Amino acid sequence: MSYQQYGIDPALVERVKFKMKNPEVKERIKMLLQGVTKADLQNVAKVTRLVGLAAGILGEALSGSQTNQIVTFILAQKIDPNNTFHLIKLWTMFR
Repeated sequence: MSYQQYGIDPALVERVKFKMKNPEVKERIKMLLQGVTKADLQNVAKVTRLVGLAAGILGEALSGSQTNQIVTFILAQKIDPNNTFHLIKLWTMFR
């Protein structure tokens, strides 16, 4: 799995996946990401802020190194939220 190449702990991913099954949490994350553009997802400051806010919603306390690993991973993916192929690729990565 490519997220492991960035040093992201699989246990963290599993906890987040489990928490995202809660409809209330899922809706709050969707609201947070509403209107996010490709340019936003290539801006280190904005991605760091979004990761921090999402971690707060999920109740995950991330260390500085964990945050940096996640930010680096997101930037490397060059995600376009309006491109269905990109979203499917991400979905399959975290199944």
